[in-house]
Amino acid sequence: MKLIIAVVQDKDSNRLINALSGENFQTTKLATTGGFLKEGNTTLMIGCQNEYVDEALSVIKDNCSQREQMVAPISPMGGNADSYIPKPVKVEVGGATVFILPIESFFRF
Repeated sequence: MKLIIAVVQDKDSNRLINALSGENFQTTKLATTGGFLKEGNTTLMIGCQNEYVDEALSVIKDNCSQREQMVAPISPMGGNADSYIPKPVKVEVGGATVFILPIESFFRF
């Protein structure tokens, strides 16, 4: 058995949860915050048998697209904020960061 931990952007989470549910994968949703953009994201925990890991990864890949987004940079710490002119920059957001962990045992009470 494996535990798949998928960190996805909030915009992709509902579509992904519905797609996983449609393929009979049970998920647990955790609201989390990303460190880089300080935006909300969603962490999904998905338990599945070893033979279904590739299928789950395919569903995640199909429902979590990467895209570009304009963000305003954070002002420099300790510097003179008067001369700092924030210029929005393009960054890639979306997609999924996925971790797969082996599960020694599983209990449901």
